[in-house]
Amino acid sequence: MPLVTITLKRERPAPERRVIADAVHAALVDSIGIPPDDRFQVVSHLFDDVIYDPLYLGIARTDDLVMIQVHLSTGRSVAQKKALFAAIAANLGGIGIRPEDVLVTLVEIARENWSFGHGLATYADVAPPHLAGT
Repeated sequence: MPLVTITLKRERPAPERRVIADAVHAALVDSIGIPPDDRFQVVSHLFDDVIYDPLYLGIARTDDLVMIQVHLSTGRSVAQKKALFAAIAANLGGIGIRPEDVLVTLVEIARENWSFGHGLATYADVAPPHLAGT
């Protein structure tokens, strides 16, 4: 159900981009219960088109910046969101990306606003199995 956009400030080889994407997906699966096969990601590296403040909020960022935007259905608690942020930073840290260089935003979308194909509002009438009862 999430649609993830990962934007990299600097160029990285395709295998490294895949490892970053894998780490983000693992965090979604492990921290907020996204099904492992529910994976839709766009990874891009934009070089000079990524503009950022290297010291915003006193956090020292570098050009290794990884910006992650996760579109997902509404309904997660603040605790789950915090766990997701921590899991993403930890997973990326495990592959050598500094937590200071990880910026994550969540965009919550009403369930009826998703279509996964066939022109259908996939979850308009029934919650996805992993969120049934929420």
